[in-house]
Amino acid sequence: MLTAHLGRLGISASQHVVCTKRSLAWALRHAQVAHASSVEYKPIKSVLVANRGEIAIRVFRACTELGIRSVAVYSEQDKMHMHRQKADESYLIGKGLPPVEAYLSIPEIIRVAKENNVDAVHPGYGFLSERSDFAQACLDNGLSFIGPSPEVVRKMGDKVAARQTAIKAGVQVVPGTDNPIVSPEAAHDFCVKYGLPVMLKAAYGGGGRGMRVVRELGEVKESFALASREAEAAFGNGAMFIEKFIENPRHIELQVLGDRAGNVVHLFERDCSVQRRHQKLVEVAPAPNLDQRVREAMAADAVKLCKSVGYENAGTVEFLLDNQGNYFFIEVNARLQVEHTVTEEITGIDLVQSQIRIAEGMTLPELGMSQENITAQGCSIQCRVTTEDPAKNFRPDTGRLEVFRSGEGMGIRLDGASAFAGAIISPYYDSLLVKVISRAPDLHASAAKMNRSLREFRIRGVKTNIPFLLNVLENQKFLNGTIDTTFIDEHPQLFQFAPSQNRAQKLLNYLGNVLVNGPMTPLATGLQPADVQPVVPEVPTVSGEAAIGYVKKAVDPPRGFRDILLAEGPEGFAKAVRNHKGLLLMDTTFRDAHQSLLATRVRTHDLLKISPFVAHNFNNLYSLENWGGATFDVALRFLHECPWERLERMRKLIPNVPFQMLLRGANGVGYTSYPDNAVYKFCDLSVKAGMDIFRVFDSLNYLPNLMLGVDAVGKAGGVVEAAISYSGDISDPTKAKYTLDYYLNLADELVKAGTHVLCIKDMAGLLKPRAAKILISALRDRHPDVPIHVHTHDTSGAGVASMLQCAYAGADAVDVAVDSMSGMTSQPSMGAVVASLMGDKLDTGMNLGDISQYSAYWEQARTLYAPFECAVTMKSGNADVYLNEIPGGQYTNLQFQAYSLGLGNQFEAVKKAYREANLLMGDLIKVTPSSKVVGDLAQFMVQNKLSAADVEANAENLSFPKSVIEFFQGYLGEPYGGFPEPLRSKILKGLPTVDGRPGESMAPMNFQDMKARLVEDHGSRITDYDVLSSAMYPQVTDDYLRFREKYGPVDKLDTRIFLTGPKVGEEFEVEIEKGKTLHIKTLAMAEDLNANGEREVFFELNGQLRSVMVRDLTAVEDLHIHPKVNPSIKGQVGAPMPGTVIDIKVKEGDEVKKGASMVVLSAMKMEMVVQSPCDGVVESIAITKDMKLEGDDLVLTVTPK
Repeated sequence: MLTAHLGRLGISASQHVVCTKRSLAWALRHAQVAHASSVEYKPIKSVLVANRGEIAIRVFRACTELGIRSVAVYSEQDKMHMHRQKADESYLIGKGLPPVEAYLSIPEIIRVAKENNVDAVHPGYGFLSERSDFAQACLDNGLSFIGPSPEVVRKMGDKVAARQTAIKAGVQVVPGTDNPIVSPEAAHDFCVKYGLPVMLKAAYGGGGRGMRVVRELGEVKESFALASREAEAAFGNGAMFIEKFIENPRHIELQVLGDRAGNVVHLFERDCSVQRRHQKLVEVAPAPNLDQRVREAMAADAVKLCKSVGYENAGTVEFLLDNQGNYFFIEVNARLQVEHTVTEEITGIDLVQSQIRIAEGMTLPELGMSQENITAQGCSIQCRVTTEDPAKNFRPDTGRLEVFRSGEGMGIRLDGASAFAGAIISPYYDSLLVKVISRAPDLHASAAKMNRSLREFRIRGVKTNIPFLLNVLENQKFLNGTIDTTFIDEHPQLFQFAPSQNRAQKLLNYLGNVLVNGPMTPLATGLQPADVQPVVPEVPTVSGEAAIGYVKKAVDPPRGFRDILLAEGPEGFAKAVRNHKGLLLMDTTFRDAHQSLLATRVRTHDLLKISPFVAHNFNNLYSLENWGGATFDVALRFLHECPWERLERMRKLIPNVPFQMLLRGANGVGYTSYPDNAVYKFCDLSVKAGMDIFRVFDSLNYLPNLMLGVDAVGKAGGVVEAAISYSGDISDPTKAKYTLDYYLNLADELVKAGTHVLCIKDMAGLLKPRAAKILISALRDRHPDVPIHVHTHDTSGAGVASMLQCAYAGADAVDVAVDSMSGMTSQPSMGAVVASLMGDKLDTGMNLGDISQYSAYWEQARTLYAPFECAVTMKSGNADVYLNEIPGGQYTNLQFQAYSLGLGNQFEAVKKAYREANLLMGDLIKVTPSSKVVGDLAQFMVQNKLSAADVEANAENLSFPKSVIEFFQGYLGEPYGGFPEPLRSKILKGLPTVDGRPGESMAPMNFQDMKARLVEDHGSRITDYDVLSSAMYPQVTDDYLRFREKYGPVDKLDTRIFLTGPKVGEEFEVEIEKGKTLHIKTLAMAEDLNANGEREVFFELNGQLRSVMVRDLTAVEDLHIHPKVNPSIKGQVGAPMPGTVIDIKVKEGDEVKKGASMVVLSAMKMEMVVQSPCDGVVESIAITKDMKLEGDDLVLTVTPK
């Protein structure tokens, strides 16, 4: 049957066999041409695409559908690019040439075509597509050029010639130059003569390259030079065309097709008004809200113009349409356009196949394309997804696509090339990643499909413009179809978007870094975290079933003292505490216990697991100490988690037990003094985040500092628990500095100031049982109605005895820690105190069984923190605390500091030096931060082999730790009894001193300015919590925010994996939020380094292969790697994008003004000027001309003035 059918067409069966794949299609075309046209028909059997990327693939697909052999060319830089794999054959061109020049090399392309029996060349768009000499070279070498004739390419590609042609054809044009301009001076002269504003445009190319709007005469020459260089790089010719700039126009373009018989049709228009830097980002077909008369007139002019020049093949006639309905011809793109896709979608016509058929000699009627047969149906939108960061002025981004997941489905078409996981986005070419095309019955429906598709995309490894595109698609003006080319400039809200969280990939980067470079939080000992999952005790659920931890919905916990606080306020709470018959307990397990035993390293992750059990079984606690003090900065500094988020999350799980925090008076939660408003703001925000009781103290019992904290807490609405820090021994008559009267007088002042609760803060565990009875009895007699709370440490082992004495003497609440987290430098055992009072009038009412389950959890959880375990060196309590007076919370931290300084084997000497340092400084009250000062001096003495006598004798010649100097200057306040002289004067060597309360003379903090700086440095996700963290710890907070941005929510990882990373082959889960769980498996780590000193680490994430590249910090020491900019060093300037240095405008020693142009980079055919961040002097230059840089590579350093 087939043979007979071919016979009717005049084709033999043998001819058919020659190329079975394409002969029927060829025969049908041959027959049509033979019967319908006198135009010579020359079949095309093979096509070379002189281009790269998605347009090359688009042409290859058309060739495959037509049964035509496809041939790709590729540069050395594109050897891994997808387009060369999509063709039937691919060949290297331009060996040794720069990346762009390879695709501009006409001889190379012609050579490959002739050597490989190619019939025709398709130029794509960009590169050589509008070069008439390229079209002519193809014809001269016997190759068909799939595009207009060389003469038409010359006439239409040359904007000046096209303009003259339009005038002759009777089409209205924009006033402009008659000929291309090649010098800045000529451009300046034109602007002087015709006025501003003007548009500079590349005379021999389009796509927004080399395009500038100039509004100031003084900017003409520089703008011309920049635009000309861009045009030269993109099109091989820097000549420019200048025309008057029309304000606020719409950009409308007509798609046309012409054949060799003189037929020309239009395929309707596209609205390309969504532009940035005159480069189209979103295109819509047909143009919304376009007057039908204007549409028809534009189309008629486009066809008329093309017919006047004998236009053949595909082309685009572009117009500007003003708000009066006047339109002006601006140019003809004598090639296929990037946005041809939307025309294909609304007309159903394959433009690329049409191009090939026209190049073979077929006419439009033979293709069934008469104007009346071409109709537009529905609406199509194209979004260009590019690797550009819209938050940084669309700075091109490069690198490795770590993740690529597209959004597909009904009504969505994707045209891409380099979009796959593992693809390398280079700085050498256009930043287009994939074109997303939607089609639906109308604009709103098409936008909805596009919106859905873009939201499904997951692209990691490089920044993209998707957040910006989504804002465009949701903008009401866009949806109404009433935009013009100023749309982006006039809608700054398009740039207001929440950055992608990218949590999964960031976590993989963190895990990869730990695997390659070791723990990212310093480990204090050689012990490893245990491989255990602590068993979480059960809590009742709504249905009465058991639930583990906080996974299932539990019933509401029973009422506790916080319910009283919320109902009756701080005064009612204090009254309820005082009227309570039994002894109340404060549990320190969530803070001071692990500060004392585990260097404050316990993470939110493990605290939250046990929180519901605490809420259900310990509702009668006086309070739960869980925040403030050292936990605040350790969370930021070492655990890489937000302390405020910890507080909020604990509050949700424990709504019934009052929370207690440590507030260092005027020192907030820091180690120095702060302006008063910082302390007030901190307390206010803490109450709002869920804090209840503030144990306010001063490290020197300095009343002015204490009173500030008392007032700040009171004004914030918190419970004021004013604390007197205890030192010495009131039961020893030989110790005369800190007497009973000293403490009673302080208590009188604090009660007078309105404290709700009075606290004795025995931070070193010095309060012996006999002294406890004396002190608490006296306080109770003096203040019978004020609740008394006693805080202590069990360093000596006498803690339980002392707390029982306090209880019998009249204390309302004492400190305990759960059994497995008690003893030594921690607090006395909860179980021991509870058991001791069972059946007594002071019975706590707590259940030993519940305590046992609570303790079992922490016994297992504690093994996760083995690297910080104090028991490595401290095996039991030690009564030498009565000699050295080291606070329990400082003891283990001091020990770890000694190890890090190489003094680990001299810790006994450090403890002895601590006592000597304390006496040297006048026998201080020692609690953070004063205890840190004593500890710093002690380690300084041991490090330098100094005795107390040596220090006194040589103080003028020694360089003391900063904390010691600031203490003697008075930055912590004034110690009881004053500063020791002459030691103070010797150490200060004339430095200024602070009289009175330090914060009183400090200028208030400007929180708005602080937030603005944080937003500028770290992005829009900055919260008020971050601002207050920065107020307390500016550098630590900056480091934390940078870490969070780079590595994501590491607080969600299990503790062992957080500290030391997973094992190869290990599978685990990470719940990043409710309903979103990551399933991760560690697969392998590459042995070899790449050229950048990186190792590839492989994971399986939710069943899909993922990998991350991690720089091996040890291995790269032997490699020369260009330094990166350090964001914390002011004046360092990094490369704003990857690219090549084409001009260095400054030299070392030059003075520069803020914003001054210093370096010019070129990447992706775009130039970027690197400006000075401040007024200053160029200190050093880290680059040379023609050097290739990666993003954030150090460019130069400016010393600010």
